[in-house]
Amino acid sequence: MVPHYNAESPMVQLVSFNKLLEHYDKQLNSKDKYLAERARYVLDAQAPYPELRDGFKDLDLLEKHKEVIGIILADTFSPVLTQNEIKTASTPFENLTFNSSERFKRILKDAGEDFELEIRNIPDELSYIMKCTVILSFYYGFKLDFKRPFFYDIPDANGVMHHYRILYNADFMEIIPTEHSKELTQDDVDELLENFENMELWKEKIPPNSFIAKGFVISNMFDVTAEHSISEIKSTLIGRHKHVQKDFMESFQDTFRSLFRLKEIKVGFAGYDSNANHFFKIYGKGMESFILHGKDSEPCDSMLCDYSHGKLFRESKYFAISNVEKSLVRSHESQPYKSLHEQGIKSAILAPISNDGELLGVLELVSNTVNELNSVNANKLDDVMPFIISAVLRSIEEEENLIDAIIQHECTTVHPSVYWKFQEEAKRFMADELAGHQPLFKEIVFKDVYPLYGQIDIKDSSKERNLSIQRDLMIQLSEINEVLGRATQKYQLPIYEELMYRVDTYLSEVREALYTHTEQAVFDFVKEEVDPIFKHLKKEDKELKGLIQKYESKIDETTESYYDHRRNYDDSVMEANMQLAALLDKKQLEAQEMFPHYFERYKTDGVEHNMYIGSSIARDRKFNKLYLSNLRLWQLQVMCDMENKYYAMKPHLPVKLDVASLILVYSTSLAIRFRMDEKRFDVDGTYNARYEVIKKRIDKSYIKGTNERLTQKGKLAIVYSQRKDEREYMRYIHFLKAKGYFTNNIEIVELEGLQGVTGLKAIRAEILYKKDKKSEQTYTYDDLMEELKS
Repeated sequence: MVPHYNAESPMVQLVSFNKLLEHYDKQLNSKDKYLAERARYVLDAQAPYPELRDGFKDLDLLEKHKEVIGIILADTFSPVLTQNEIKTASTPFENLTFNSSERFKRILKDAGEDFELEIRNIPDELSYIMKCTVILSFYYGFKLDFKRPFFYDIPDANGVMHHYRILYNADFMEIIPTEHSKELTQDDVDELLENFENMELWKEKIPPNSFIAKGFVISNMFDVTAEHSISEIKSTLIGRHKHVQKDFMESFQDTFRSLFRLKEIKVGFAGYDSNANHFFKIYGKGMESFILHGKDSEPCDSMLCDYSHGKLFRESKYFAISNVEKSLVRSHESQPYKSLHEQGIKSAILAPISNDGELLGVLELVSNTVNELNSVNANKLDDVMPFIISAVLRSIEEEENLIDAIIQHECTTVHPSVYWKFQEEAKRFMADELAGHQPLFKEIVFKDVYPLYGQIDIKDSSKERNLSIQRDLMIQLSEINEVLGRATQKYQLPIYEELMYRVDTYLSEVREALYTHTEQAVFDFVKEEVDPIFKHLKKEDKELKGLIQKYESKIDETTESYYDHRRNYDDSVMEANMQLAALLDKKQLEAQEMFPHYFERYKTDGVEHNMYIGSSIARDRKFNKLYLSNLRLWQLQVMCDMENKYYAMKPHLPVKLDVASLILVYSTSLAIRFRMDEKRFDVDGTYNARYEVIKKRIDKSYIKGTNERLTQKGKLAIVYSQRKDEREYMRYIHFLKAKGYFTNNIEIVELEGLQGVTGLKAIRAEILYKKDKKSEQTYTYDDLMEELKS
C-alpha cells in the first residue's frame, strides 16, 4: 500500500529504524546477559544494511529487507500476542503498513483483494497543516493540540463494516530540519493560529520539504464498531431533518448491521396511537413496518398475541422471536408470527419505544435467518434506545408544531407580517407567568393603518345556485313519476295514482319558483313516502327493481338527493375560487417585498381580500404614503389579472358563470384589533365601524336614480367618497390604460344611499382581456365572449 508521497508536504518522509536501534545500542552493555545477547543479534543483523539506520525513500527496500526488519521489530511485535493484537508498523498519517500482526493480516484478507486501506478522517486539504502542527510541537516546542481520533473502516468477510480506532506510538520518530526550514517566533505562531485555513501562509512559514521525518510509528488498533455504531445512531437521530434525506433508512440499517455484526438484518418502525389503540405506518423514504405488512393502520389487539402484547405494553421490554416458524406453530398461527412468516422472516426483535410507561411506537429488527436475532443480542439495544426515544419524542413535537403551523396558515388569520407582535405578546405572557403573576394575553392592536379592500364576485350566484337546485329537483321528481307510472299500469293501485298526483303538484311548484321551504318539503316527501314504497316495489317486481336501481344510482350519498346540476355549479365555483385565490396569494408575495403589510383573503361566491398598511405593522421600516399609493396601483393590476385568469378558465368550467370586480377606497387611517374570540382582525372603534358597514353593503348598491347594479361583468368598480381619491385613481387608470389593462370606456357614477351611508361615488372602468398569455391582442368583455364562442 503506497502512501501519498507525491502530495506536497512540509516533511520528507524517510523510513528508518534508527531510534529503535539506538535502544538496542544501550542494551549491549546490559547486566542482563539475555538482553545483551538479544541486542547483539539484532544489531548484527542490521549492520550490513546502513540504510535501515540512515533512512530511505525507496519503498521497495521494505520487501528486500523484510527478514531483517522482522528481526528488528520482533520485540515490538510479540509472537505470543500476534493472534489477538491489531497492530502494524507504518509511516505516520499515511496508509503504508508493514510488519503487521497476524490478526491485522486476517482482517485485511477478509476485506477482499480490492479493498484499499485508508484513514477515514484525514482530508487531503488538511494533511499539510496537520503535519505542520507536528513540526511546531516536536521541533519548535510550540505545543498545539491538533489531536483527533483516527479510524480505519474495514468490512469483514460477510460485508459488515467494522471500525478501528488507531493509536500511534511515535517514540521511534525523529524530525530534522533541512536548509529550507525557517526560524519561527511567537509572532509567527500567533499569525498561524489566527489563520488555520490560509494554506499559503502555512507554506510560507513552514515551506514544503523543510524537514525530514525519519523513522516509523507503531499503530495499535482497537475494534470500536459497537461504540461507533451507537455514536452514529445518536448523531443520525439527533441531527435535525436528517430523516428526510433519501439515504436515511439505508444508512440507518447499515449502522444497526454493524452494531449487531449481522449483514442481512433490516430495520422497521411502527407508530402507536394510544387514543385509537392502533399501530400506524410512519411515512418517509425507505420507512416500512414488518408487523403492519403493508397496511397503513391496524388495531394493535389484532396485531399481537397476549404474550407479545404483555411484553411490549405491560413490561415495556424487548420481545425476541428467535424462530418465527416454531413460534407460529406454538401460537396456533396468531399474530405477529403469521405476518412475519408470510414475509419470509425467520427471526425478529420487537423493541418498545416508550416514555414514562407510555408506548410511542415499536422498533422492528428482522432477519431471514433462524436464531440470528434472539433474546441475548437484543440487549445490544440498551445503549441505543434512549436516543431512539429522544428522537421519536422530538419528532412528535415537531409534527405537532407543523400541524399547528398548518392550522395557523389555513384556518386563522395570523399573517406573517403581524406575527412578530404575537410573538412579543407571547414572550411577555410567559415572563408574567414565570414571575408568578396572573398572565393575561392582551389584545393585539395596530393603530394608524390604511385599509384596502377588493372582491371578485360571481354574478347572480344565488340565482344560478337556485336554478341548479331547481333542475335537479325537477329531474328527480320526473324520474320518480316514471317509476310510479309503470307501477300504476301494472298494479292499478289508487295509492300509486295519489302519489303521482302529489309528485306532479311538487313538480309544478318547483318549476314555477324555488323556495327554501319547497326544497325541504320535497326532500321530506321523498324520504318519508317515496323511498319506503320504492323499497317495497324492489322486493316485489324485478322490472321495477331495475328502474328503481337506475333512479337510486343518481342519488348522491352526501345530499341524499339528485346532485348533478348542483355539483356542476359547486365544482365551477370551487375551481374558480381555488385558481383565483392561488393567483392572488402568489402576487401577494411580491407585494410584501415592496413593503410589509397585513393581508387576508377568504372565499365566498368569489374571492375577497383585506389589506392594511402602516408603520405600526411594518415594525422596523419607516412608512411613507408612497407605499400606500404603490399598493393601490398593485391592487388595480391584480384585480385585472384575476379577471383575465377567470375568463381564460371559463370555457373549461361545467357552468359558464360571470364575475364582477370591486375595490373600496378608504383614505382615512384607522386601527385594527385582533378579536380573540373570532380569531381574526377587525376594525377598532365606533367611528371606524363605518368602513365595515360600507364593505358589507357596497356590492348590492345601485346607480343613483336607476335600477342598475353597480357591479357589472367586464367592468372594474372603484368606490370612494373623496374627490382626492377620484383624482388619484383616475391617474392610475389612465396609466394602466396605456399598459393595455382598460379601454376608453370609463365613467364616474353616484350611488344610491345605503343604510347609514351616503355620498359614495364610483369609477367604472371597462377591462381589456387577453385571449391567452402569449397573445398581445386585447378584447372587451363582449368581444371576448364572441371570440370564445367561435
